[in-house]
Amino acid sequence: MTDPYTFDPTDPVYKTPYGAVPSGTVVTFTVRPLRSSGFSRALLSARFESDGDRTVERVLPWSGLDGERDLFSGTLDTGDYVGLVWYTLRMEGLDGRTAQLGEYQLTVYDGSEEVPGWFGEGVSYQIFPDRFRRRAIPDPTGMVGGRRVHTGWREEPDYLPDEKGEIRNRDFFGGSLAGVAEKLPYLRGLGVETIYFCPIFEGPENHRYGTGNYEKIDPMLGSEEDFRTLCEQAHDLGMRVVLDGVFNHTAFVSRYFNGDGSYPSPVPGAAQSEDSPYRNWFHFSRWPDQYDSWWGIYSLPAVNESDESYVDYIIRGENSIVRRWLRAGADGWRLDVADELPDAFVHAVHQAVRETRPDGVVIGEVWEDGSTKIAYGVRRKHILGGHCDGLMNYPLRSALIDYLLGGDARQFRDGMERLRANYPRFAFYSAMNALGTHDTVRILTLLGMGSACTGETRQWRAEHRMTAEQYQRGKELLKVGALLLFAFPGSPTVYYGDEAGMEGFEDPFNRRTFPWGEEDRELTAWFTALGKARNTRPALRRGDIRYVAAEGHVLAFRRTWEGETVLAAANVGEEPETLPLTRPARDILTGKIFPAPGARHMEAVLPPRSALLLVPLKYKG
Repeated sequence: MTDPYTFDPTDPVYKTPYGAVPSGTVVTFTVRPLRSSGFSRALLSARFESDGDRTVERVLPWSGLDGERDLFSGTLDTGDYVGLVWYTLRMEGLDGRTAQLGEYQLTVYDGSEEVPGWFGEGVSYQIFPDRFRRRAIPDPTGMVGGRRVHTGWREEPDYLPDEKGEIRNRDFFGGSLAGVAEKLPYLRGLGVETIYFCPIFEGPENHRYGTGNYEKIDPMLGSEEDFRTLCEQAHDLGMRVVLDGVFNHTAFVSRYFNGDGSYPSPVPGAAQSEDSPYRNWFHFSRWPDQYDSWWGIYSLPAVNESDESYVDYIIRGENSIVRRWLRAGADGWRLDVADELPDAFVHAVHQAVRETRPDGVVIGEVWEDGSTKIAYGVRRKHILGGHCDGLMNYPLRSALIDYLLGGDARQFRDGMERLRANYPRFAFYSAMNALGTHDTVRILTLLGMGSACTGETRQWRAEHRMTAEQYQRGKELLKVGALLLFAFPGSPTVYYGDEAGMEGFEDPFNRRTFPWGEEDRELTAWFTALGKARNTRPALRRGDIRYVAAEGHVLAFRRTWEGETVLAAANVGEEPETLPLTRPARDILTGKIFPAPGARHMEAVLPPRSALLLVPLKYKG
């Protein structure tokens, strides 16, 4: 038998260096069984998964005593290997007894390239372009897709099936790039440093995740010149622009597939002619009406990302889609459904981005732990270097929401520490951290209601608005969650309108129009203060993370960078809690001093559903 202190892969006492390591690193392992256990020998068995499961064994020689514990230590040289190593530790006694620990994960990545740090340091803001800001009601005449435009900005998006039983997403509100440009000062005032756009290329549907023409800005959004101007203005204000790259599928109504023949292109689409230059981009089981599509949705024909002409068009060509929009002003790409793109394709995107804009970034959409993700039977290389610089951090979102809704802070800490140990530092610190996105229930609604209410009818979810009590509870928890998000390593990403108090369940209710003039000003002020803290505190931008408390309703962690320390502390419970302090501190957001004057203990009092961002009192900021 062994005890909990025999081996801990997250503690440098037992394994060093900490966490993931670049290839070529020699890793030291130490096993510390109680001397009374009678173990006389220890062995390490390491399985190099990406090298045909090659397994090596190393004896860990006895290296001394530490009190009542034997120490067995040895090393493993990772050489030029890149991939996951799965290792076990076996202890043996002279009497034949054995004990085995593991398997444990060791991530070995290619550390030869320096990853740009700007994305993970600053605040990001996700914009669903049709719903953010419009300057005039557009005329959809001549635009692809048979569009309808809402005249009222605050009307409800279409959510019921049409006469054919389909929800076609052909209703538009007319948000535009010029509208975004008008609100750049607002975004900068929030502390935003990166604008992440959902797709902006021409497409028949309001979400534009089915691309009609990668070479053209959707005319309802504006023109290429409008895009260039927006990027220039954003850059002048110290902001960058990241585009959504939807390269796994196109639209049924597109210049490439042209399934209904309505797309105005002189070159026939793949569904129009078997001689089409786009024919091999798609896989037909029976041409022209049976073909592979994304998740079986006929309006989104799946693309063969290994087709040479497709790769040239999207990535490799001198004027490829990836390159031309970087030259037009974009600073990086977010890859839609990155785990459904071949590793070679993602690697090629990464190369094209670095060649075109050396400080450009590639962020991947992955919903799980990106280090262990398996898609189509293949372990993915997302964050092993030369692929994605960071991923959408849905594991953080899940853990944070569980905590906010009453979960144990220890589970949040343990889950995030596993992620930190599994991820290369660049990936952990370049993660896109969000509480809500265009694919999730509005965070205010989720926290206020306590669930996504999936058991209710779609009609109910369309019409439902929270009671004042539910709204207040949601707002208090959102303020707590936002503080933790802005204090955590990685880019805190705000889904448009969350800072304004927008409600809504799933798509399309999470994609309503921004309530200009009707914002929740208390929430907006809170997000603005958090943005300022993130902009001005190096510890929040680059600092390491150490947990101070993680039990029950109380979660606290410290970020430290070059002598500066910021402590984030939260209480999601219904009763006040106290957090011991080592020295007096000031809350950045309210200016309050802790401990309060006259207090008998060196502690901070955390009211129910509240959070603090503390700096040592002597810090002049």
